[in-house]
Amino acid sequence: RRPADTEIDWKAYMQEVEGFANGTLDYTQLKGDTGPLVYPAGFVYIFLGLYYATGRGSDIRLAQYLFAGLYLLNLLLVFRIYCRTNKVPPYVFFFMCCASYRIHSIFVLRLFNDPVAMALLFLAINLFLEERWSWGCLLFSLAVSVKMNILLFAPGLLFLLLQRFGLLGCIPKLCICALLQVVLGLPFLLVNPVGYLTRSFDLGRQFQFKWTVNWRFLPEEVFQNRVFHAALLLAHLAGLGLFALHRWHSSKENILTLLKDPGKRKPASPRLTVNNILWQVSCVCPLNASAWIVFILFSSNFLGVCCSRSLHYQFYVWYFHTLPYLLWCTPTTKLAHMPKVLLLGVIELCWNTYPSTVCSSLSLHICHGLILLQLWYGTAPAPVSHTPPPSRKPTAMSKKAQ
Repeated sequence: RRPADTEIDWKAYMQEVEGFANGTLDYTQLKGDTGPLVYPAGFVYIFLGLYYATGRGSDIRLAQYLFAGLYLLNLLLVFRIYCRTNKVPPYVFFFMCCASYRIHSIFVLRLFNDPVAMALLFLAINLFLEERWSWGCLLFSLAVSVKMNILLFAPGLLFLLLQRFGLLGCIPKLCICALLQVVLGLPFLLVNPVGYLTRSFDLGRQFQFKWTVNWRFLPEEVFQNRVFHAALLLAHLAGLGLFALHRWHSSKENILTLLKDPGKRKPASPRLTVNNILWQVSCVCPLNASAWIVFILFSSNFLGVCCSRSLHYQFYVWYFHTLPYLLWCTPTTKLAHMPKVLLLGVIELCWNTYPSTVCSSLSLHICHGLILLQLWYGTAPAPVSHTPPPSRKPTAMSKKAQ
């Protein structure tokens, strides 16, 4: 343990929540050594608990033990998701557990808030796989309230909600997400609503060029240029649109049919149950129903990471635990395993190069591009009949999903 490294962000976090502990409810007045507080209210409550648990932030070793426990819990949640999908070979789990110095540093040494947000996100995905959509949306919104990067999963989640419930049916789930944000932010919204919204949900803030991992090969003036940022946003939206139309949408019907009530869609059974989803998915991609849900969420997040305005070193945790699934969710021959392992190794090397270089940032983009190509061509739909096998009978919608 190197205390000088550990205290950089931890100390700033403790300074930011200390103001709240002392009664400051104006979000613009919550600051630390690294600048103003720029995370939503959920961050404040969670790290306020850590503030008191660690003697007002002074016991860094105890904080590291707590984050070590969080790391193990996060692995458990990820492994449970992977076991449900049944797509990734067991030996790949070794790389997630033991082969990433950077991830260990992010969790246990540097004590960032990113791992907290991701652990909540993986818990939400576990709930989605159990068809507990309302509870899953609640946990998803809680993860967003810790750090906004979770919103990269939001397009995929919206698609799944529309597919599962239709437009009218997904509105209550979206209301759960919105209501939790209001409840958590209420103390700050009552005092300075504009200050809270502009600080905690600032989508336009500039990143420092010296910390970028993915755009080091660009001149700094291009990196900071708003036109470049707009181009990345357009590329992100275009990628989401293409995947939604041609890879996520499992029916030959117009994608606008997702807005209809599931019972009024054609063909298929009156309701979109897990068995029906499984049948539709098997027609276009060799994934089971759980794997299809995970594919949509993980690919949605990955598209956002690829088009990010900047990736800092702690952002690696945003998608590290999803990479094995993205690589192995498509059909794999025996000889194709080694290139996928090599891709994981090169990505790890890029994230462990400090400071980042032209070579490391270019290599990272090449790896991301190869994964995107694999996802696009490896999940291409095949011509199928709309008529399900007669032996398969739809089951009633479970009470948990309603």
